[in-house]
Amino acid sequence: MRRLKIEYSLSLTMTLIKSISGIRGTIGGKTSDNLTPLDTVLFTSAYACWLKKNSKAKEYKVVVGRDARISGSMVQGLVNQTLVGYGIEVLDVGLSTTPTVELAVTQHQAHGGIIITASHNPKQWNALKLLNQRGEFLNAVSGKAILEIAEKQDFEFAAVDHLGKVTPAKGAIDDHVQKVLELPLVNSKDIRQKKFKVVVDAVNSTGGIAIPLLLEALGVTTVPIYCDPTGHFPHNPEPLKEHLTVLSEKVVEEKADFGIVVDPDVDRLAFVDENGVVFGEEYTLVACSDYVLSKTPGNTVSNLSSTRALSDITIQRGGTYHCSAVGEVNVVEKMKKVEAVIGGEGNGGIIYPEFHYGRDALVGIALFLSLLTEKNQKVSVIRASYPDYAMSKAKVSLSKGMDVDGIIKKVEKKYSEKKPTIIDGVKIAFESSWVHLRKSNTEPIIRVYAEAKSQVEASELAQRFVKEIEEMI
Repeated sequence: MRRLKIEYSLSLTMTLIKSISGIRGTIGGKTSDNLTPLDTVLFTSAYACWLKKNSKAKEYKVVVGRDARISGSMVQGLVNQTLVGYGIEVLDVGLSTTPTVELAVTQHQAHGGIIITASHNPKQWNALKLLNQRGEFLNAVSGKAILEIAEKQDFEFAAVDHLGKVTPAKGAIDDHVQKVLELPLVNSKDIRQKKFKVVVDAVNSTGGIAIPLLLEALGVTTVPIYCDPTGHFPHNPEPLKEHLTVLSEKVVEEKADFGIVVDPDVDRLAFVDENGVVFGEEYTLVACSDYVLSKTPGNTVSNLSSTRALSDITIQRGGTYHCSAVGEVNVVEKMKKVEAVIGGEGNGGIIYPEFHYGRDALVGIALFLSLLTEKNQKVSVIRASYPDYAMSKAKVSLSKGMDVDGIIKKVEKKYSEKKPTIIDGVKIAFESSWVHLRKSNTEPIIRVYAEAKSQVEASELAQRFVKEIEEMI
């Protein structure tokens, strides 16, 4: 996947984003405008209140973990003690990954979980990602209820004799790795015999703990770069081509089989081939799905902004492809409905329901290694075997007072003869290309995605619609 990313910046006025999936913002500044200690306590209290209203139990447990962000320790301290104040036991897994916390919720039969991470956002950001008792992100109804509770602030904290406690829950990452190794489709024995050599870029977050553990268990020689979990990101933490120059150079220098990069909370995964060429995060899901479908034929799901290549290989393997609105909870909901054997998002997020319903870079790595082992081909050869599409991604930052929904409605009306998909923004399909416009749930921007058979066509399509948006503002 060749990608061109264009950024159109207007004034950025919002740094605290309240959504159904949690709260995300920049550290410091004024309350209600940024993710301050008061905002952290407020939304943790709202989650705790919602949890008690929806889980009638005598005692409550919540798993809490964080990535390695500089602000993580501070935020987790506030989260932990707020839950204690609400009479809830905190199972503290400390430095962890998003999928690790998800798995720990079910392993410890907890009532929910909170992951302290802003995913791919820069270091000044942090967030509270909220989980239910299944270790899955909250649906729209639950998320909306928590926002309403936070608005009303009608809290009832525990009396002194009924305070919760913080219990360290050690070994969560080790347990996660072991469960990956036990998956039937992970060919651990043959992978070990291949003696792969892999360079790992974990952007100095918790992937630097988890991924080397997994690779060591699979007999893979690991060359770590940026694997010290200090939270000082050496480059923009979003795993895109323009941020992976050092990884690409290191793969060639070390004569490695390929390179791995993850985002700070390890739910997004991308590869670099043996020549230092970016595999394309869109194709992480394509490759892993190809392997899973070859063993367990069935249906697949990805979101509206993901490459058509997944649909192509699913049909080739005799399955049916389905699309969902953007967002992990939407993909999961659709996967359950159509009983998909694998799914995810084109941002490098692999969801393998045989394991759990959450994006998981560790399971993605294990499935990819199993694919390489079985095909006995170089990574570049495998990439060349898949349908080749080019994608262009642009984003327009939002100014205060913009009627974003109105703008998207105008685009929908303009292209009504194309019968656009409107389950999430508006997606318009052309004969050999498509464009998707949507308001982001995590950043104050409009995203413009376009895909076509050539980079020139995709870029021109994206720029065309950016201009149309600008004319409507």
